[in-house]
Amino acid sequence: MPVVHPADTVVHELHGARFTSYAAPARGSSELCAWRLDLAGGATGVPHTVSREEILFVLSGSLQVTFEPGTQPEATTPEAPTPGPAASPAADQTQASRPGDAILVPAGSTIRVDNPSTEPAAAWVTTSVGLEASLPDGSVISPLWVR
Repeated sequence: MPVVHPADTVVHELHGARFTSYAAPARGSSELCAWRLDLAGGATGVPHTVSREEILFVLSGSLQVTFEPGTQPEATTPEAPTPGPAASPAADQTQASRPGDAILVPAGSTIRVDNPSTEPAAAWVTTSVGLEASLPDGSVISPLWVR
């Protein structure tokens, strides 16, 4: 069905986060996945390495995204159109975001998403079908909300 109503979504909870799946192969999408990510105030995410590009669009609250050393995206600006390192390879790159901000997560990046505020935060997340996440313990998951 081309319209997915909130009552038709599937909710998953993992590592203290809520993932509300709207688009995935199980719901008829053949190429893209989309879900709402909800984090309680003070939530600390789990570092994970993504196999596919992700885009997080902050809907409410504030999110803090940390790219681990050597995995952060490259920065481009109009003054310097050639990509270059966004931060020293030896340091984490942490970025704060608020409603209306988009967070671009390249495939192969290791990220952690936190909510440093006391208020809940939400983001709309999109990726392509087949996303897997590698966790610090070496396990690899194929999240239910992308299948």
